[in-house]
Amino acid sequence: MSRRRRAGHGALFVVAMLFASSGALRLGSGIGAALAKSEEEAATIEAPATCEMPSALSEALTLREERVAAQEAALQDRLAALALAEAAISRRLEEMKAVEAELKSTLALADGAAEEDIQNLTAVYQAMKPKDAAALFETMAPEFAAGFLGRMPPESAAAILSGMSAEAAYGVSVIVAGRNAGVPKE
Repeated sequence: MSRRRRAGHGALFVVAMLFASSGALRLGSGIGAALAKSEEEAATIEAPATCEMPSALSEALTLREERVAAQEAALQDRLAALALAEAAISRRLEEMKAVEAELKSTLALADGAAEEDIQNLTAVYQAMKPKDAAALFETMAPEFAAGFLGRMPPESAAAILSGMSAEAAYGVSVIVAGRNAGVPKE
């Protein structure tokens, strides 16, 4: 029995070897074909296809590029003009500030001179005889007379008011009394 087993065992081994060699042959033949096929495909892929741009598209792109360049040049010109205008405006603003400062100093001098003139005229009226000053104040407009009397010391103003007619003295007194009535108290 042991011989039979060996003979059966040997046949089984031979059949297994035939199957294995058949599979190896099939695998080997498929790999070779696959390698050959991939080499052919690689050779055809290496050369890329080239296509030329249509002339209408090329012309349209050229025209657009020229238009954009012209717009960019116009924009640069406009920016340069704006920079010049800004510089001119800044220069003009500085000149105006200088003129304004000069005008303020001139107005301050004029205001100071006018104030000094009013103070001198008030001193002249105050130094006059009350009777002569009263006659002069009666001919003045009540608002004008009230301005001078309001600047005088009370004794001098009282002496001049006492020499004026009752109506004129009353009109001037009302104006002097109401001068600061409209000033807010708070």
